[in-house]
Amino acid sequence: MKLGGRIQAAIEVLDDVEKRHRPVSESLKDWGLSHRFAGSGDRAAIGNIAYDSLRWKASSRWRMDSADVRHWVLGTVAYRWHENWDTLESIFKDDKFAPQLPDKADLDAANERNLSEAPEWVQADLPKWLVPHFESNFDDEWVKEAQALAERPPLDMRVNTIKSTRAAELKALDYLDAIPCPISRNGIRIPPSAAARRHPNVQNEESYRRGRIEIQDESSQIASQLIYARSNETVLDFCAGAGGKTLALAADMNNEGKLYAYDSDRNRLGPIYERLDRAGIENTTVLKPEDGRLAELLGNCDRVLVDAPCTGTGTWRRRPDAKWRLNFKQLSKRKQEQQIVLEEAAPFVKAGGFLVYMTCSVLSAENEESVGHFLNDNPAFELVSAGEVWQDLFGFDKAQPWSSDMMSITLTPASTNTDGFYFAVMQNRS
Repeated sequence: MKLGGRIQAAIEVLDDVEKRHRPVSESLKDWGLSHRFAGSGDRAAIGNIAYDSLRWKASSRWRMDSADVRHWVLGTVAYRWHENWDTLESIFKDDKFAPQLPDKADLDAANERNLSEAPEWVQADLPKWLVPHFESNFDDEWVKEAQALAERPPLDMRVNTIKSTRAAELKALDYLDAIPCPISRNGIRIPPSAAARRHPNVQNEESYRRGRIEIQDESSQIASQLIYARSNETVLDFCAGAGGKTLALAADMNNEGKLYAYDSDRNRLGPIYERLDRAGIENTTVLKPEDGRLAELLGNCDRVLVDAPCTGTGTWRRRPDAKWRLNFKQLSKRKQEQQIVLEEAAPFVKAGGFLVYMTCSVLSAENEESVGHFLNDNPAFELVSAGEVWQDLFGFDKAQPWSSDMMSITLTPASTNTDGFYFAVMQNRS
């Protein structure tokens, strides 16, 4: 397929997303199934156009002065992919599958518009209703922070130190231009792709198949290291899901101690078994809700991790469509769920033990406010400084997270070049 056909396909995908209010990944999958002639390179390019158009939806619409899907997809390619209108016209000329360009008067008007003159929420590519939330959390930096959440992400991997070292895996993946993550001690990064290029499928690599690396954003790696789980401890991952942090904790514990992975939804635990086996992990027990064994851990855990359900605002680089589907009702629901899961997890922390709360959100409503609410209702718990642990582990010479008091911390694409992530630790002083 030529560029014009790929752009037209992305327009069709996003038209489906807009009309049916569904995730872009589902629309892309359906398009691929109904257009089997498209090769893997075509599908990757179409996906990139669709995802980029969603990342910069507000600014592209403003620049084109149009909410029409065709216009803002073309605007994204013209202004973000740096394909000017004359070039696109030339490319489309002999491509019967290419979309029609806007009228010359519309193009001239678009070229005259300067994004610096747009409303700040447009410059930020942020839903307007979320502006107060970003302003309260990031002060004068809120536009910059939101803009960073609209950029393409890198591909980050964590080296499984049970089986390998970062030096060995950097050598194995050198041909993919892999570099060390700047903060995580065991992280490897492939920088963001550009235009139609896509990241390599590292799941086909021997390093992945043999469990020497796992795909995990650096923010999640950092959070796992900040938990500071030791090899002689009993640790409970209370919202384990597919097990990404469970695997990281097992490696930090040197495959020793007792690590338990639990989730209230047994279906979310589905992938964890194969992942544990591939990674060679032996210190972990998976607990399903129907087992009835979770009660045995009441008051016996040195550390309990709550990776709470949240809006996922910190993952917008990877899931830009979620940004435009989010609404106040969903935010309120997530806040309620966070309070419930914290109350459920707290009894498993032994006296002197630690309750770790984290989200992949950058909204204080889900982070500091949720922690504050829990502490008000549970005076036996006290917030301790996550910032000091950060400084002990990573020093002062690396990028620093957001924090007003160094008690809890927030990682963001703009501050730490990671996904957005919140981290707080509370100690049971009873």
